[in-house]
Amino acid sequence: MIVGIGVDVVDLARFERALARTPRLLERLFAEDERRLALRSLAGRFAAKEALIKALGGIEGMHWSDIEVVVDGAGNPDFRVAGAVADVLRTRGIDRVHLSMAHDGGVAVAHVVAERTVQP
Repeated sequence: MIVGIGVDVVDLARFERALARTPRLLERLFAEDERRLALRSLAGRFAAKEALIKALGGIEGMHWSDIEVVVDGAGNPDFRVAGAVADVLRTRGIDRVHLSMAHDGGVAVAHVVAERTVQP
């Protein structure tokens, strides 16, 4: 059963200006392993985190560091979550989160589907 769907789009030029204007934003928004990635990958990961938050209907007490976008051996994106985000997933019985990301033409986009496969 689908519990939530979220989508987010990030304008690369605007995102780059925000990072240049506020250098600490990089540390606040991204895990250490994410910070060394190219701008378009960072924008995609930011869109993914925003899309996850939207799919879950917001997360009280969340820290950006509670969400990390990781890639499996086949190159598929996924989330590694902790803290308040992990608590929300567990509390709502969400046991699968699907993530798709892309970037092209100056934008990055991410789409998230949160799913509960076992009925409570």
